Amino acid sequence: MNPIHEVHVSEPGLVVVDVAAADDDTALAFQQLLADRWATSSAGCTTHDVGQPGVRLRCYLDLNQPVGSDAQADALPLVLAEVQQ
Repeated sequence: MNPIHEVHVSEPGLVVVDVAAADDDTALAFQQLLADRWATSSAGCTTHDVGQPGVRLRCYLDLNQPVGSDAQADALPLVLAEVQQ
């Protein structure tokens, strides 16, 4: 993946999320869970590095801009719990 640039984390609440998953569906489902709660730039597709297992994607979140009616700054544990189910 490309390096993270300073502008991506230039203020509190900006987050860069690198996702590694077994397949496209899993990675994109996780990204959608994040997008349902916070403003995010969509990766749109995953990448596969030759010789590496699974797929990867990167998305950028702005935790200062919740988008869902139940969005909260402490919602990340809820997202992680949903993914583990």
